[in-house]
Amino acid sequence: MLEILYQDENLIAINKPHGLLVHRSPIAADATEFAIQILRNQIDQYVYPCHRLDRKTSGVLLFAKNKETQSAINLLFQERKVKKEYIAIVRGWTEDKTHIDYPLTNDKGITQDAITDLVTLDRSEINVPLGKYDTQRYSLVLLKPKTGRMHQLRKHMAHIRHPIIGDRPHGCNKQNRLFRDRWQMMTMMLHARQLQLIEPHYINMKSRPSSEFSRVISILDLSYSEN
Repeated sequence: MLEILYQDENLIAINKPHGLLVHRSPIAADATEFAIQILRNQIDQYVYPCHRLDRKTSGVLLFAKNKETQSAINLLFQERKVKKEYIAIVRGWTEDKTHIDYPLTNDKGITQDAITDLVTLDRSEINVPLGKYDTQRYSLVLLKPKTGRMHQLRKHMAHIRHPIIGDRPHGCNKQNRLFRDRWQMMTMMLHARQLQLIEPHYINMKSRPSSEFSRVISILDLSYSEN
């Protein structure tokens, strides 16, 4: 059963688990379960996705209960009137604050502007050797995308050389193997923690990180507050 974060007569938001597709996709033929169908069965009502989260990303996922609301929310996303916040665990020590303005090219070959603001929440260094280094450094970051391009956060973090742990293909293969072999961790460390609608009325939806995300925070001796 999916965790419901918010619900009214027109909208419903869930905390999507890692590994769950929003809907059926030809690029993931192995999948047999989808958030949209599970939620429809759970509340016995048809729902319409208002945005997308990658299969590997957990967190706040918003649906409309009718097509009119879906169209209205989609317009808010297009007009950048929806505020989104993600947390991620990345390789290395990030700067306190970073503004990433790096255009991205989509699968149709179209290059679009892409902007992300980053705030470092915590940093750690653990005594685990890898390659020529005796210790490993990690950061817990807050990411605020100002645009909504495909894989934007994953690509932006790779661009600034702080890839998200568990990301494939944009991440660091050495780090991903380390987490798999040493800690049996196969999940991407990216979580959509908050979604805010300003219009037509204010709604603030928050979600807790998954147990696996919390486990990695503990392993790396990072500190995280949900406030």
